[in-house]
Amino acid sequence: MTDLKQTPLTAEHEALGATFTDFGGWRMPLKYTSELAEHRAVRSAAGIFDLSHMGEVRVVGPDAATFLNTALVGNLARVEPGRAKYSLICNADGGILDDLISYRIEPAEYLVIPNAANRERVAAELRARADGFDVEIWDESEAISLIAVQGPASEDIISSVVRADETFLVQQLPYYAQTTVTIGGDQILLARTGYTGEDGFELYLPHDRAGALWRALMETGTDYGLVPCGLASRDSLRLEAGMPLYGNELSTERTPQEAGLPVVAFSKEEDFVGRAALQAAKERGLGKTTGQRLVGLVSSGKRAARTGYTITSSEGSPIGEVTSGAPSPTLGHAIALGYVDVEHAEPGTAVQVDLRGRPQDFEVVTPPFYRRG
Repeated sequence: MTDLKQTPLTAEHEALGATFTDFGGWRMPLKYTSELAEHRAVRSAAGIFDLSHMGEVRVVGPDAATFLNTALVGNLARVEPGRAKYSLICNADGGILDDLISYRIEPAEYLVIPNAANRERVAAELRARADGFDVEIWDESEAISLIAVQGPASEDIISSVVRADETFLVQQLPYYAQTTVTIGGDQILLARTGYTGEDGFELYLPHDRAGALWRALMETGTDYGLVPCGLASRDSLRLEAGMPLYGNELSTERTPQEAGLPVVAFSKEEDFVGRAALQAAKERGLGKTTGQRLVGLVSSGKRAARTGYTITSSEGSPIGEVTSGAPSPTLGHAIALGYVDVEHAEPGTAVQVDLRGRPQDFEVVTPPFYRRG
C-alpha cells in the first residue's frame, strides 16, 4: 500500500495500532481493535473517524445558488446560510454521478462535499457546468481535513473542547446545519450531520491543524467513552441506518427514483442536468410501477447476504441483487439493501437470497433498520 494516498492523520492511526485498507486509492484505517467494539461504542457513547479523504469543493460568486440549481437535482437556492442539504449530481441520462452534502456558508458561498473516489470527477463536472455563470469553483480537498465525532456523547465531547463562551453554538446547532467555533485558538467549521444514524458532528480544518485536534478530541473524549473507529464500523453503522453508499447502492446505472431518494426538485425553475430524463422516468413510473427499486431486507438468520448475491422470489426466480449486507451488531440478525423488481418491493414481501448455493429467507422492509432512541 506504499503508493496509496495518506491523510494528515496517518501517524495518529499508526500510533493507535490501526489495521489499514485500500479505500479508493487511500490508505485508510479499517479498524483499531474490532469492528464490533467500535460499532457498539458509536451506538452507546461515541466514535471518532478520520474522513480527510473526502472532497471539499467551494463554489463562490453572485450566481452560486442559481448555478448549483442547474448542476444538482436539489433546490440549493432554498437553503438558508448556515444550513446544509443532501443532494445528487446526475448525468444527462439521469444516472447518479455522486451524492453530496452542500453547506451554504454565505449567501454567495457553498461548500460541496463529494465522496472521496468521485472528488475529481465532481469538481470537473461542476467546472464544466459553470460556463456562463458568475461563479468560481475551487477544489480545496488537498488543503482541508475532516474529522467526525458520532454517537450519543458527541455533543458533550465537542462542547468540552470548544472555547467556553461558544458551547451554546454546539448545543443549539440544528441537524443539517453548520457554524464556526474556536478550538485551541483555531477557527473550525463545525457541522451537525452524519452517516451512522446517531447524533454527530463533522469538523473541517486545515491539514496542518488536524493532528492537534485529533489528539485533543481523543484526550477529552476518553471520559465519555470515545474510541477511534475505522471504515469497517462506519459501513456497518450506515447500513443499519439505511444510508446508501456510492458504488454499492448508487451509481450512474441507477436513478434517484430507483434508489428511493426523493431529492429531485422538479418544482424549481432551473433546467438542471438530467431533468428531462428524470421527468420522463417519473412519468413512466420508474421505481414505482416499472423497473426496480432499492429495498431493505431482513432475515431471522445470522448469515449475511453479501454484495452481488442474487435475490429471488419465493418461487426461486431471480428478481434482483444485493448491494450491501451484513449481520447487524445492534439488531442481532442479518440485514441488507438491494434492488428488486418493483412487483416484489412491497414491505412484507417474502423473498430469498442465494447464499452461495444455499437459499435463505428474507423479508422486504423499508429502511432504516435502526433509529436512535
